Amino acid sequence: MQDRDFKSKFIINKVVTLNIKTMKKILFLTGDFTEDYETMVPFQMLEMVGYEVHTVCPDKKKGDIVKTAIHDFEGDQTYTEKPGHNFVLNYTFADVNLEDYQGLVIAGGRAPEYLRLNKDVLEIVKYFFTEDKPVAAICHGIQILTAANVVKGRKLTAYPAVGPEVTLAGGEFQSIPADGVFVDGNLVTSPAWPAHPSFIREFLKIMGAKIKI
Repeated sequence: MQDRDFKSKFIINKVVTLNIKTMKKILFLTGDFTEDYETMVPFQMLEMVGYEVHTVCPDKKKGDIVKTAIHDFEGDQTYTEKPGHNFVLNYTFADVNLEDYQGLVIAGGRAPEYLRLNKDVLEIVKYFFTEDKPVAAICHGIQILTAANVVKGRKLTAYPAVGPEVTLAGGEFQSIPADGVFVDGNLVTSPAWPAHPSFIREFLKIMGAKIKI
């Protein structure tokens, strides 16, 4: 995609420049009872800036749905969980060719609990780390990273309840606010959906996108 300048005819003193050197593809791992925001919002944000995002789930194909769950913080000792939207997958898991993708995003919620048991999911994660390609994981999505044994010696964050798993897997857990982000090389992690603005901003940086306002 060529560099483009957008000038608003209503606000003439503001120029937005978007620079994505080539059309890049992102692989987006999700599954049933993924967190609603953590799937829909990053997907829409990445498509909005021009990436081709393939959303996939093991044993599902293009046009299938994953059910989502809404996790909220309402003053209890842990988050609440409510039914979310149905999210339509736009790509077939079995058709994924890993060499086609420049980055990987892993959503949180309940889905990682079972996705981490799938050997193909773990192989996908290992591929991106072996090739040193950008990876972004949020909340419980980090459970897939620990299961894939790719966090040893790395600094990362996650939902606090996942912290012990990070430590047991050899990672250095970083305790940060829910709206924070932690970057270690090509790995971007955040604790939960309140971090979406910083989470996606840092992922875009390591993907090579330049957005200037």
